[in-house]
Amino acid sequence: MIDKIKDIFNNFFNKFMRKKKDMKIGLYGPPNGGKTTLANRICKDWIGEDMGSVSNVAHETREIQIKEQINIKSKGKELTFNLIDTPGIATKIDYEEFIKAGMKEKEAKKRAKEATKGVIDSIKWLDDMDIVIVVLDSTIDPYSQVNITIIGNLQARKIPVLIAANKIDLKKSKIKKVEAAFPQYPVIGISAKYGKSMDGFYDKLFEVA
Repeated sequence: MIDKIKDIFNNFFNKFMRKKKDMKIGLYGPPNGGKTTLANRICKDWIGEDMGSVSNVAHETREIQIKEQINIKSKGKELTFNLIDTPGIATKIDYEEFIKAGMKEKEAKKRAKEATKGVIDSIKWLDDMDIVIVVLDSTIDPYSQVNITIIGNLQARKIPVLIAANKIDLKKSKIKKVEAAFPQYPVIGISAKYGKSMDGFYDKLFEVA
């Protein structure tokens, strides 16, 4: 009974403190899942501008990007937060990947070094997050070492999580597989590129917050 009272108090305290400071919502996930595309969609929907550039080259986002004071509304509710777009998480970054993408060796090695730093920074920033949106490509098998590493880090920190199963506009999209992989968290299927199911995404975000 005492433990239950402590949990209720801690939950109330955490929510109270979250409202008092600038809430931080982080976008996490493997490379090319659509984090920056989703960041741009959220920013366009609510402040009318992009957050960053999108590329098909893995690890194109190599530094933390922040858009402050985004205010969203849904069904009479309101939420204000700073949105943080993080570099794609990877367990291994090989400069040869960038050579395959058309870069010269010197530039490829430089890019790999920057991407590695970006991954380290992403993990460090987890401790500052109030909510994390994990953005996954729903056409790819979710049972990957990278995804399990990300989810494991979030569970260890007890951070509220919403999983965005992105790219539902593609025929290979399998939301049910994402739901089965991570049943402990809410999953919403979206197409950040075309804005599909974004109303449902915002509704889910309010539930997590």
